[in-house]
Amino acid sequence: MINVGILGSTGRVGSLLIDDLQVDENANLSAVHVFSKLTRTLPEDTVVTNDMAVLFESSDVIIDFSAPEGTEALLTEVVENGARKPLVIATTGFNKHQQNLLLQASQLVPVLYATNMSLGVAVLNKLVALASKTLRDFDIEIVEQHHKHKVDSPSGTALTLAEHAANARDLNLDEVRVSGRDGQIGARTKDEIAVMALRGGDIVGRHTVGLYNDGEFLELNHTATARNTFSKGAIKVAKWIVGKEAKLYSINDALGL
Repeated sequence: MINVGILGSTGRVGSLLIDDLQVDENANLSAVHVFSKLTRTLPEDTVVTNDMAVLFESSDVIIDFSAPEGTEALLTEVVENGARKPLVIATTGFNKHQQNLLLQASQLVPVLYATNMSLGVAVLNKLVALASKTLRDFDIEIVEQHHKHKVDSPSGTALTLAEHAANARDLNLDEVRVSGRDGQIGARTKDEIAVMALRGGDIVGRHTVGLYNDGEFLELNHTATARNTFSKGAIKVAKWIVGKEAKLYSINDALGL
């Protein structure tokens, strides 16, 4: 039985993680880290703490669905304070410092980082890379839709999809990405990759990667209809990463893609 600690337990997916772990046959909820008061009921033996060190001591692996500041504190515990437990991180919206911390921590402990814990999105990334490379002359446009409460834009998932598309064409995404069009902007450039965001209602998550050419187009789409798609995916990869060597892993590694 693997003891799982949660960072971000008061969030939407964090709450689902708590529920899913209570019925999992091979993983157990051991501890939750909270920055504020936790209002829901937990199993009696669950450690509830605001001390990052205690979270590490109580867990075999930690799943993080928090915010960039929370992930920064988690990674700092590894890099500066010697904590040594595997990490599964699904937080998005990192700044450069937080990205560097992620890389530093992965040299000390196994870290699986994914902007989306959906198994379907993992396969979609592979399909996008294949389509982008094969259909080299097709224009690529990516549209992502999320609920009105999402704070980062574009979504980390959309940016990851765009990275797969750009890398397949040997392009630097930072140089070709467009995330808005307005006014007399001229014709679309050849290598341009657009990543557009829509926000509204309670949309869990929808990502569409379109490849458009004269006379035909192809659209690859993934729609999440329930948030426990992400919690169940995170638990699956958390079981996988326990016992692995220190390294930065992707969800593709866990799925053997």
